[in-house]
Amino acid sequence: MDTKIIKEKFVSIFGEGARVYASPGRINLIGEHTDYNGGFVFPGAIDKGICCAIRENGTDKVNAFSLDYNESVEFSISEENLPQQSWARYIYGVVKEIQKRGGKLQGFDTVFAGDVPLGAGMSSSAALESTYAFALNDMFSLHIEKFSLALIGQATEHNYCGVKCGIMDQFASVFGKAGHLMRLNCATMEYEYFPFNPKGYKLVLLDTCVKHELASSAYNKRRESCERVCQTIQNKHSEVKFLSDADFSMLEEVKNEISMEDYLRAKYVIGEKQRVLTVCDALGKDDYETVGQQMYGTHYGMSKEYEVSCEELDFLNDVAKECGVTGSRVMGGGFGGCTINLVKEDLYSGFIATAKEKFKTKYSYEPKVYDVVISDGARRIE
Repeated sequence: MDTKIIKEKFVSIFGEGARVYASPGRINLIGEHTDYNGGFVFPGAIDKGICCAIRENGTDKVNAFSLDYNESVEFSISEENLPQQSWARYIYGVVKEIQKRGGKLQGFDTVFAGDVPLGAGMSSSAALESTYAFALNDMFSLHIEKFSLALIGQATEHNYCGVKCGIMDQFASVFGKAGHLMRLNCATMEYEYFPFNPKGYKLVLLDTCVKHELASSAYNKRRESCERVCQTIQNKHSEVKFLSDADFSMLEEVKNEISMEDYLRAKYVIGEKQRVLTVCDALGKDDYETVGQQMYGTHYGMSKEYEVSCEELDFLNDVAKECGVTGSRVMGGGFGGCTINLVKEDLYSGFIATAKEKFKTKYSYEPKVYDVVISDGARRIE
């Protein structure tokens, strides 16, 4: 990301003296829609994200300028009304969540921009939240520990942006480590770094450019489905705290007490937990064929059971299979965005060319291509 433009814009509006911070977007190799169900996720931070220039201003006012939207907003740190611009609600929410936790803030001036594609399932919103949570923590010496920074971002989504997301996106943005993926147990918050340097393979995202607004309503409905099934299972098995604690036999036990839709949602979640663990074992043996098989299994589940795919994503997944791609699946919340593909290097060029050509023939435009580099999490740049 080019910080020069951000710094120059800051100087032109607010003058000198800004610090510069950045946080990344993320990919998730496997483990989708499991975070709010107490399951495992397997994300990594990427080399695209959000960057801000920021400086305290000695008042109680926040003056923020978005380079991407070419818009500015002003609000007081004691204000109770949400800003009108949706992007400003993320900054406002971070301020409010820090204050709820006793953090003493003052007003600040800031300019930000990002190169993580919006709506592509790489979590630009978590990158924005993490950038400001990290920056304000550092700038005002609040001594908030890293997990709490991630929770501040998650609470911002819940309380100010209307999406009842799990913790994965913010966790990955704060805890990212170059050359490593992270397995996070979302029930216990225990995590482990796994080296990820697949020799002979490339990770590439194909962006359908379909942007069904997250799906905040559809997303929340799926969460409600999972909670209903979990409650029904808990009536028979009190040890089950989250849906991911359940197994298939428990699900079959309550099949006649729940709707078919809720049954299929739960079937996907329980299966996805096992797929994450299988992938972790396979990575330990450099067995990328098994990793790929599990990715295809996730795509099937997200498309047919959880129903968060779309025609364009399914099309790209089919093309990946035809081209001999090792693994491919819809990534992120779904309803549009990207497929993530694990491709042998000698098949890479042919796959990209074929995917572009076939997609354009069917949909009259080409998908965007993003090569993925696993990178570091939230940090101060200068």
